[in-house]
Amino acid sequence: MGGFEGGDEGGFWDVDSISTLIDKQHANKSKNTKKVKEYITTDDSGYSIKAHAKVNIFLKITGYKDGYHTLVSRFMRVEDLYDTISFVPCECDTFTIEGCDDIALESNTIYKAYKALLEHTNDSEISDFFNEYKVVVTKRIPSQAGLGGGSSDAAAFMRLAKEMCNLILSTDELAKIGSTIGADLPFFIYNYPCANVSGFGEIVEPFEEEVLKLELYTPDIGCDTALVYKTFKEKCLADISLFSFSSWEKLNSKSILKLSSDPALLNDLYAAALLAYPDLKEQAKEAWFFSGSGSTFFRAL
Repeated sequence: MGGFEGGDEGGFWDVDSISTLIDKQHANKSKNTKKVKEYITTDDSGYSIKAHAKVNIFLKITGYKDGYHTLVSRFMRVEDLYDTISFVPCECDTFTIEGCDDIALESNTIYKAYKALLEHTNDSEISDFFNEYKVVVTKRIPSQAGLGGGSSDAAAFMRLAKEMCNLILSTDELAKIGSTIGADLPFFIYNYPCANVSGFGEIVEPFEEEVLKLELYTPDIGCDTALVYKTFKEKCLADISLFSFSSWEKLNSKSILKLSSDPALLNDLYAAALLAYPDLKEQAKEAWFFSGSGSTFFRAL
């Protein structure tokens, strides 16, 4: 969220521990699923790509394993809210990012994605390319808002770098690399409009439905994902009931939102966010729902 560290709804893991899971997921994936066409804008100022926000239609914690929470969630792209990642011609001595001046380079998810691509491919064409281009980020997605901004930025960077640097990587391979950076990256790398996401975030199964037109409200409260999850573990984990959301992943999002007007029913992290950030309760609106670890509320129009 916001671009950068602390912006995922699950956890972090090393690539070796999830390779088998992603391979299995890919083998079971429907071949008829329609993917959104990758739009890369090309002009005299370079190349650019959109990094869309997401909301969690529902988010249920299913357990706690190896230091991280497992979950099941419906992710949906927000069509009209996105950052823009651009590669702009520039002679650069080192990897250069503009538009994220408040984030240290080493903490920036885009820089982490760059380093991960270099390490995985050992391809000098990547470093050569970014000696001739700088990365410019135009931010629109609010920080620490439960909208996945940092993960989306990193995933968009990886998809654009793959094309511009002629990297011979499948989407599954790219998702594996992205998963070492943050739990939300596989969803954004697969680039499905809607998907059921489970496990630590590494299992991404496309869900065929129309993307809802959404209205968002993000109060001036930034929610630190790590703190919300810590609060959930300490205060709420013992109360989860796995039976309360059985088969939700089979329902369309409009039906799920009609289940209840209580955001706490659809998002297990809402109660923890209220405990960690009591002022959020004053910002809540009737029949609005809560995305991720917060602080964005949303409703379908």
